[in-house]
Amino acid sequence: MKTDKQQVGLAIVGCGTIGRIRAELARAFPGIGWIGLCDIKSDIGRKLAEDVEADFYTDDYRELLNRPEVTATIIATDENFHFDPTMLAIEKGHALFIEKPLATDARQSAQILAAIEENGIDAVVGYTQRFRRRFLAIKERLVTGQIGDVHSVVTRAFMNRMVPIATTQRTQERATLTPMVVSGTHSLDMSMWLMEGKKPVSVFAQSCDKVLSAHGTKDSTFGVFTMEDGTIWSMNISWALPEVWPGAVYGIEIGIVGTEGVIDIEDTHRDLVMATNVAQGGGYVPDGYVPPARHVDFLTSYPPGDLHDGQLWGPMREETNSWFQRVYAGARTPHATAADGHRNLMMTMAMDLSAKRGVPVALPVDPDELMQELVG
Repeated sequence: MKTDKQQVGLAIVGCGTIGRIRAELARAFPGIGWIGLCDIKSDIGRKLAEDVEADFYTDDYRELLNRPEVTATIIATDENFHFDPTMLAIEKGHALFIEKPLATDARQSAQILAAIEENGIDAVVGYTQRFRRRFLAIKERLVTGQIGDVHSVVTRAFMNRMVPIATTQRTQERATLTPMVVSGTHSLDMSMWLMEGKKPVSVFAQSCDKVLSAHGTKDSTFGVFTMEDGTIWSMNISWALPEVWPGAVYGIEIGIVGTEGVIDIEDTHRDLVMATNVAQGGGYVPDGYVPPARHVDFLTSYPPGDLHDGQLWGPMREETNSWFQRVYAGARTPHATAADGHRNLMMTMAMDLSAKRGVPVALPVDPDELMQELVG
């Protein structure tokens, strides 16, 4: 832990849903001495600046990140726009919190990681589910050898289609906005974190697009990874379930088999169900899209957490406040590193590449090769 604690000057680039959550938590954290905000949509940005009594607001990220008060930066823009503000924050030497992914271009992701490592930046990536009590408990059992050496893993994620519709509607650059890259990355990160130390050497995957091809993306991607030590891992996601599917975002099931035991995880949120005549809204609803009324909800299935008395409670609160403690006091935290984030992107894209080729792909894959074949 640090003994010479200095007040943190925090910049948040991107004032949408996640930027707002983190800004509100920052205002309540005693180690944050200054908050600056940026968003290209000035109405959204200025409203958040007013709500959290920010010290500075601009619609130009360069103006914000060049402020002398800034010592730490959160990158919370849309996925396609992480690269430029992230590289400037690295140049300025800021501690970094980057919402996943580092970038949607594998070459840019590699460039970001290289810059972070060359400049000795403390950078983490937003994989919120690592901060849930159940997964921390499972991680502890694995690292203490309670089920022996893991040799077989199965991961399944199911989501309704509101997320891909919302994600693709914001941009025409959709070639890399696939179920694995955008959403499967969360269950992939969780699985790789739980299998810490396992090195993937190949993947064979397949995809289909009967529903979401009209939105420029795939419905589902299923794949099998082989690890260097012979461990096999089935990684599957579908984000094409009907809009009326009760999960606010997604449910995950993971089975982990070791030489001495097994851990079986059902994280589908079907243990807390609400049925009501009152129509329920969706988790992610883009402008111009009106989803059908939903009258059944799996409560607690919104990944950031849940609102009570005007405050968000749950893993995103834990994740954000832990990062503030990391930056302010040097606390040890279970955040995903920049290297984890880059690995996750490369693995999700390798699944898409294998599905496109129809054959197994050897890992690791060169970023240029990935982008050339996936985007052209």
